[in-house]
Amino acid sequence: MSTSPGVTDTPEYAVPGLIVRTRALAPSQAESLLALLPADEPVCWLRAGAGLVGWGIAAQVRTSGATRFADADKWWSEAVSRAVIRDEVAEPGTGPIAFGAFAFADEPGHSVLTVPQVVVGRRGDIAWVTTVSSLTSPVTTTAVLPSASLSVAEPPEAPQEVRFADGSLNGEAWMSAVADAVRRITEGQLEKVVLARDLTATARTALDVRWPLQRLAADYPMCWTFHVDGLFGSTPEMLVRRERGLVTSRVLAGTIRRTGDDNRDLALAATLARSSKDLEEHEYAVRSVAEALEPHCSSMLVPEAPFVLHLPNVMHLATDVAGVVHDAETVSSLQLAAALHPSAAVGGTPTVQALELITELEGMNRGRYAGPVGWIDAAGDGEWGIALRSAEVTGSTVRLFAGCGIVADSDPEAELAESQAKFVPVRDALAIG
Repeated sequence: MSTSPGVTDTPEYAVPGLIVRTRALAPSQAESLLALLPADEPVCWLRAGAGLVGWGIAAQVRTSGATRFADADKWWSEAVSRAVIRDEVAEPGTGPIAFGAFAFADEPGHSVLTVPQVVVGRRGDIAWVTTVSSLTSPVTTTAVLPSASLSVAEPPEAPQEVRFADGSLNGEAWMSAVADAVRRITEGQLEKVVLARDLTATARTALDVRWPLQRLAADYPMCWTFHVDGLFGSTPEMLVRRERGLVTSRVLAGTIRRTGDDNRDLALAATLARSSKDLEEHEYAVRSVAEALEPHCSSMLVPEAPFVLHLPNVMHLATDVAGVVHDAETVSSLQLAAALHPSAAVGGTPTVQALELITELEGMNRGRYAGPVGWIDAAGDGEWGIALRSAEVTGSTVRLFAGCGIVADSDPEAELAESQAKFVPVRDALAIG
């Protein structure tokens, strides 16, 4: 990782003084956000072509341990309070923006908040560009734009000679872990646990992350395609969105693989909607989110039954939880994400027992997989997804992740097939053509 103005890895979390300007763009200037994204420290948060992209590093902080969310939130709050801001657009996502990716577990793992030098955003007919520099160390890189128009970046090169291999556990070993988890659940030790596995991809040369980002955004337009500090993916699950006092969370739990035959898939969707195993798993996840949000909301809407979310490769049981926040002045979207993490959708229930079993059975460090990923603005509004259908890239190596919710009725072979389906988005995104 390069060292840029404002970057710190010290326990003191030194806060930079930032100069921030947001100006409006013609929507045509931000028609294809990914096409603007250069290879210089890119960040990305897109859905259906709209959202945010950025590049360069104006400031950055890394945190770890049980206080990783609180430390990052404090750093961001202080950075905003010290910043000189000129925001001519005044929409959620304008002004100073930090992109974040947080470790799943307290230990091991590292988390990051990054303030790009340039952010370009679009929602509906509104488009803007934000530039950021430091009071103490003015940025001299050409990443900070003058008033001139944006230009399309050089396109990424395709990955070369990508080879896949088992990660920490092969399929047989992982199915054994699933069977062990089912036994613990039937013995009454816990109700649900989410077990993940990894897969390693190695290319001949270093991967340009913009290549899989373009593929994921095109293939999964209704998911949130993201990249922050080497973590990329296309998640269907919104942990929490906070915007002007309203909070929403999309909960996914319960999955079935699509066949590609429309009539067959409709029948499978009906089966999923009636599956006692999947409905039980989904209920745990919805309950954990509602209980975490309730202290922060003056009113909430929790639908009684889920709907079936159709994605290109799988279908999920889904529930959208919504509420009116009463403590927006003191509790940011990042703090709400911290309160929700880990939900039963990515950990299990009861939480403590599930996390202990994950540590015992998975045989790997999740890193930032299944942790919160997203962005926060100066008002504390933001969007934080769960880093699913995701991977970590380091040079020419990509580590892919997939997880499955295990309950008493889970079948190890069926769970293995589900995990393989969840690898598909990133696997396909690393392919050529």
